[in-house]
Parts: sequence; structure tokens; C-alpha cells
Amino acid sequence: MKTKIAVLIILLSVIIINAQDGAEYCSSGKVRNEKRLNKILQTAYPGDSKIDALYYKLNLRFTTNPNYLDGTVTVKAKVLESTNNFFLDLSAGMTVNSVVKDGISLTYTMFTSSNQLKIFLDRTYNAYEEFTVEIQYEGVPGSNPDSFESFGYSDQYRNNGVPVIWSLSQPYGAREWWPSKDTPADKVDSSDVWLTVQSDFIAVSNGKLVETITNDNGTKTFKWKNSHPIANYLISVAITNYSIYEKSYEYSPGNFMPVIHYIYPEYLNQIKTNLDKTNEMIRIFSEMFGDYPYLNEKYAHAQFGWGGGMEHQTATSMGWGAFSESTIAHELAHQWFGDKITCKTWDHIWLNEGFATYLDKLYHEAKYGTETFKTQMNDVFASAYQAQGTIHVKDLSNVGSIFNYARTYAKGAVVLHMLRGIVGNEIFFELMNQYSNDSRYAYGVAVTEDFKGITEQISGIDLDYFFNEWIYGENFPRYRLGWNSTPIGNGKHTFKLRINQEVNSSPQFFTMPIKVKLWTLNGDTTVTYFNNAKEQVFETEMNGVVTKFEFDPDNWILKQVLSTTEIDNDDLITPTSFELYQNYPNPFNPDTNITYKLQAASYVTLKVYNILGKEVTTLANEFQQPGKYNVEFNVETFHQPRQGGGLTGGTSLPSGIYFYTLRVWDSSPDKSGSEFQKTKKMLLLK
Repeated sequence: MKTKIAVLIILLSVIIINAQDGAEYCSSGKVRNEKRLNKILQTAYPGDSKIDALYYKLNLRFTTNPNYLDGTVTVKAKVLESTNNFFLDLSAGMTVNSVVKDGISLTYTMFTSSNQLKIFLDRTYNAYEEFTVEIQYEGVPGSNPDSFESFGYSDQYRNNGVPVIWSLSQPYGAREWWPSKDTPADKVDSSDVWLTVQSDFIAVSNGKLVETITNDNGTKTFKWKNSHPIANYLISVAITNYSIYEKSYEYSPGNFMPVIHYIYPEYLNQIKTNLDKTNEMIRIFSEMFGDYPYLNEKYAHAQFGWGGGMEHQTATSMGWGAFSESTIAHELAHQWFGDKITCKTWDHIWLNEGFATYLDKLYHEAKYGTETFKTQMNDVFASAYQAQGTIHVKDLSNVGSIFNYARTYAKGAVVLHMLRGIVGNEIFFELMNQYSNDSRYAYGVAVTEDFKGITEQISGIDLDYFFNEWIYGENFPRYRLGWNSTPIGNGKHTFKLRINQEVNSSPQFFTMPIKVKLWTLNGDTTVTYFNNAKEQVFETEMNGVVTKFEFDPDNWILKQVLSTTEIDNDDLITPTSFELYQNYPNPFNPDTNITYKLQAASYVTLKVYNILGKEVTTLANEFQQPGKYNVEFNVETFHQPRQGGGLTGGTSLPSGIYFYTLRVWDSSPDKSGSEFQKTKKMLLLK
């Protein structure tokens, strides 16, 4: 799903577990070999793992006043393990009237608590056997609280009273209006959607409109055929009294694809300018990532009753206010990343949403230039800074967690931006194109490790550190920088840069190549340092004194620079011993600085005690790299030990003598004593 207009919530009791396989496809559909089937069997996700769905046909009739749906869904499937029954996901709010196979009625049971339709086959089927069933059902589609809206019969923004019938199944809403295997992991080879509606309505769905039938009872039937693999949540309906605004996209000399906009008549003239940009967007994305994936069908917009946009395959649904240039680009980008290649499980949703968010910015860069791109990426960075938790989604029971904008969209986009900064422009666009067209994933599904594999293959770089810290880690690096430029003779200088990272939760520190731009009187140059420790010192010989420098000048990294200080050369040298220095100022009120040096990577505690030997606070308690450290102690803001464990907020200390003790272990604290221990006295005067 797209944009920031994602309204959300609520719980589902299914935990999805990763699996790393990519389906292989040829032009006629899936190649379901034994290896793929075995991997499906080993994968835990919603939907019956005993079957592999092959084909869906929805033959549905919709009415308004009253709102109602009745129809027949045909499901073709392959058995993956010997069984005489299987289940489909379907809301208990729908009524099943019959289940038929080859003209024979089958027994079935509806489980209301799990919203599952269990079907008993006519015999026991062995692995790799296929069957087809037809389910006749009816009812009023509902809205699944575990999804966005699921299904609607109106649009509050239309003031003419004309109904709008529409679906939005992502992530768990398909079951509210039709029976299917409700998981993105199992795409069917193809689908048909036949929609019968009142005669003054137009019904839009996926693929190509192959026939429109005018019926004798004041209705029309629209027959849509999709000839490509599709995930169940991308099958859609959008129905009302649309105006049709069509433009042809010429994808090669003399070959055209229809680009069709199904828009409310009262709204069309307001948005034509942005709609007309769609063809150029298709061209730009096609040049970057390969041809639009569904050239033999169409690309369409169908206006519907939700607030944002939804990338239904070949037929994007667009809500009121969603026809901005960015939203149109975002939803179109999903046709490559989200529809052609779909995240296998929702915990890898950044492969859909982070990609589409970044592709929107790439479109603007290609069309409007670098400065526009930088301005827009600044906004993405601002949102990414607010991300909490890992991009790899841990809570799949909550729609707001899966589609959290700051984390899934913005930070996901920034990950691609940082990857581009590491591998360079040429390799980045090559690997994105290769990923889009790799036969293992194209028209199939993927997880993060699949994309990582392509990235490492094309770039030739081991990127374990990058994906581990940015997809499976949290937060972003916070740097403190110290530097100087010292003469070494013959007009040359040595530029030294100390990079010190604040300790993070996971990872403890970030490994990243960092570009640094250096200025001398002779001009400027840019160097790259590979920062792979919490504290490191880098040196570069320069033809002149460095007058200033810029850290990550083109803003490739999601980061915060806490301080930049010109410091003495001694502070840039790895200490040869452990040292604890006298605090400064001393006496002090209300704060003072305590400095110490470590000659080796060590576990460190720095604690403050009162004159009676009672611990006042802990200023350091962690594993640290060699180097010089400065810690501030403020008597107004410190935290002190709470009786029974933990910390409590600081209370102002009285004047008097206090002691601070540094203890150092080579690995972690133990009872055998520390490798280094030293105590010094300080005086608080108020």
C-alpha cells in the first residue's frame, strides 16, 4: 500500500515465518518443480499449506440498494501432500451455498472463529495431483480490521449519491469478499474476473477486458482476463459510472499499450494534467528496470472510495486526493516492485513499499534533476529518523506495524539510497534491473535475502554488514568527530579524523563506508573511509593544510553528527596505557567532565560514590574500543540506583566530596578482579 494516508490497526493471530525461495517462471506461467513444492511445504504462512493455488476465476454479481454480492469462485489447485480435504480463507459473514467438483457436490464446513471454509474432496489426492472446485456464495462483504478497508460500497467524497463498489484486500482483506488462499507467497498462474453490474456502471479489474455483454435484465457483464501470475490481494474490483480517459503508450515503434484512467465524471478535468504524466513515468521506469511488466494488457487508474492508492495489478485504485504526481509514480513503481516481484511474506514488505517510495524519487530525479531529488529525499530522511524497530517487521498482527510509514516506506527507501551510495550509480541501476528481471523472482515472490544475493552478485561486494544492520538492526549511527591537520614537511600535511560512534542497541555500532570531502588552499578532494569500529582514526596525506572538511557531503547515510571538534594530535593517537584523569572543572557546579583512556578494547565501568562509599550513579557500563573518552557528570540530571534494582531520576546532590572509580576488564566483569582500577576525588561546591 502506498503513501502516508494509511489508516490502520488491529489484531490477527497468524505469525508468518520467513522462507527464502523464488518461484521460477516462463512466459506461460509458473514452473512448479519438486524443489519449489518442497519449499512451500516447509514455509509457515496463512493459507492451507497442503495445496498450491494455480488459478482463480471470480464470476460475481453486485447490486446496490440493497448492497449485495452473489457469485461463483473457481479455484484450481495442486496437492502438495496427500489429503482428502483443504481449506480456503473466507469471512464467516459470507454464506456458502454449494461447493462443486466436476458436477458433484462436495461436503464443506464453515469455521466462524478462524474465517475458514473447509472443503472435503471426493477422494484422497496424492502429491502433485490437481483438482478444480466451484464455490457458490453470497452476502454483504465486510471490512476486516486486520486490513485497511477490505471492501466498500460508497465514497464519502462524492456528493452526487452515485455508489462506488470497490476492494482493497491488502494485507488480510481478500477473505472479506471472496474465498482464496490468503497469502502473497502463493501466486496463481492467471486469473479471470467477470463482473455483472447495473448497465450504467463500468466494472474494472485486472488484465485485459476481453468482452462486455449487455444482458436482458438491465445489467452488463465485464469479463477481465489476467494472463500473468498474481497474488490474491492484488485481484481487485472497482465499479461506478466512470468516465474513461485513455492514452496509448508506445513501448516500441508501432506497438502500443492502452493507459486507461477510469475517473469519476465530476473529477476528471481536475486531474488530467497529472494523469497525462503517467506515460512518461512508464518510459522512465522501463528504461531503469526493464519493460513495463504487463505490456500485453494495460495500465489503468480506477478511482475508488479509500483515501490513498493501492497498486492492484494493472489496475491501480486511486482515492480522493491521491492523484498527486508522487502518488501516481509510487503506485506505478509497484507494478515492478510489489506486483511483478512481490514480498513473499509481510515481514519483508519493505521490498514493496521502500522500493516504490524510492522509485518515486528516482522518477523526479530523472525528470526534474538532482536538486529536486535531494529536496525530496530530505523529506524521506526526516521521516526515516522517526522509525522505531527493525525494517524487518516483527509484529504482523497489526496493520499499522506492517505499513508503518517511517519504517517500512521512508527508512526502506533510505536503505536503497545508502546502497546506491555504496556501490555507485552504474552498479546500483544494473543490480536493480537484474533483480527485476531475474527468472527466479520475476512474476514471483522474494525475501530480503534474495535481493541481497543479487546485490552481492552484481557489485562483487560482501554486504552482510549492510543488510544485517539496516534491515535487521535498529536506529542509525550517531557520530562524534575530532580532527586536525598537521604539517609533515615539503608543504604536505596529514589530515587525521577520529570517528567515535555513540553505543547503539543493535548493532552496537554501524559499519559503513563514509565519504569525507577535504578542502585545502589548492582545492578539494573526496576520500572514502571504511568505518568498522566504534572508534577509529583515519589519516590522509594532503598537499596543503586542510582548512575544513565535510562528513558525508552528499547525504548518503542516515545519521546524526553530534559534534565536530578540532583537537590535539595526542587525542588522535591510540593510548598505550589505561588512564583516568582528574575531572575538570574541579571544584564544580553543576557539571564536570571526566576523561579516561583505554589502550585496548575492554569492558568498562565508571561509577560515582559519595563520601560514605554509597554508589551515586553509573556513568559508563559497556564494552568500548581503544581510545580517549570524555563523560559529562551533571548533578541535576544524573540517574541513581533505585532500591531493589534499576535506575531512578536524579535528585540534586548536596555540596561535598565525591569519588569516581574507573574499572576495566578485558572481556566482562567477573569476581577475579579487574585489569585496571583507579579512583579520583572531586568536590561539588554550591
